[in-house]
Amino acid sequence: MDPDTMRGDGGDIYWRRRMSLLVAVLVVVAVVAWACSSGSGPERSSSAQTSPSASVSATPSVDPLLAGLRTLAMGTASPTPSTPTPKATPTQRPRRPGEPCPEQDLVLSLQGGKEQIYPGDSRPSFMVTLVNTGTVMCTADVGPRAMEIRITSGADRIWSTADCVSGEGTEVRQLQRGVPYVRSLEWDRRRSSSDCRATPSVALPGTYVATVRMGRMRSTKGVFHLR
Repeated sequence: MDPDTMRGDGGDIYWRRRMSLLVAVLVVVAVVAWACSSGSGPERSSSAQTSPSASVSATPSVDPLLAGLRTLAMGTASPTPSTPTPKATPTQRPRRPGEPCPEQDLVLSLQGGKEQIYPGDSRPSFMVTLVNTGTVMCTADVGPRAMEIRITSGADRIWSTADCVSGEGTEVRQLQRGVPYVRSLEWDRRRSSSDCRATPSVALPGTYVATVRMGRMRSTKGVFHLR
């Protein structure tokens, strides 16, 4: 079309139509854009408000002054006292056969002389037993000094196997588990003392008590009477 022909009223009408069409297209585009934005806008804002990832990923601003005070407090705070670690209890070494018997593994007893009456020249008799209750064989000194049989009357020490012992006075025996060592004794009714050169006197009639002593162990008492 010749440009000169659009310069009159016909040209004005042509340009008005072109502008009207352009405005209509822009209006349609604006309406569509508004509809899309109005439909999805609230959902986005709602998802942004309710999404846990958004709240978790948000990093709050840190005040340098508070961070410094926190670091200083952690460095100067007194440490929490730690609970002391209990010491391990040392395990007991297994006993070897032939070692000395510990007292807690021994049972010492005395039989005879209990509430018995010995008239005239009859002599009181006793039987001593020593039993090893340990797990292995052990040794014990059953000599007259280590395993003392003593007879008393009240506070008076009348007689003892530890008095006037000849030689070393030791007698080491092997004690098997549960097998008793047995010793029999007969008292001649005479007193004894550390003075072995003196002639022992005869014990008077009365009540007497016989016991066996071995270290810290004591047997039961055997009470008897002389007439």
